[in-house]
Amino acid sequence: MADNLPNKTFQFELVSPERILASEQATMVVIPGEAGDFGVLAEHSPLLSSIRPGVVSVYEPSGNIKKIFVAGGFADVNGDICSVLAEEAVNVSDINRSQIEESIRKLEADLGAAGDDPVKKTKIIYDMEIAQKKLEAAAA
Repeated sequence: MADNLPNKTFQFELVSPERILASEQATMVVIPGEAGDFGVLAEHSPLLSSIRPGVVSVYEPSGNIKKIFVAGGFADVNGDICSVLAEEAVNVSDINRSQIEESIRKLEADLGAAGDDPVKKTKIIYDMEIAQKKLEAAAA
């Protein structure tokens, strides 16, 4: 599929609270939007979208595809710039499956210990869902 992409590039940036994970030229970026995945090419019309936990695929001019897990956030497409502001982001290749599995086990124990506190339970369930999505991203 990468061989059929247009040669035009645009600036792609992905920023998380911890760091800038990507600032590079891309031929296409596929983003997990809240209403479904969407692709961005050069000269894309302006767009602002919330994003759901999933994988952002960055198609580089070299033909390589970089995959970055995001835990949610926003995407802003304006002119020849596509910016993703992510709540949390990590390269899929850097995901440690055993570490995530251990985290899920700990969260399951925390959920049992949360008692009747709906705020704690909601936060723990959210963290478990993000961890599960990371595992799915690493397995793909």
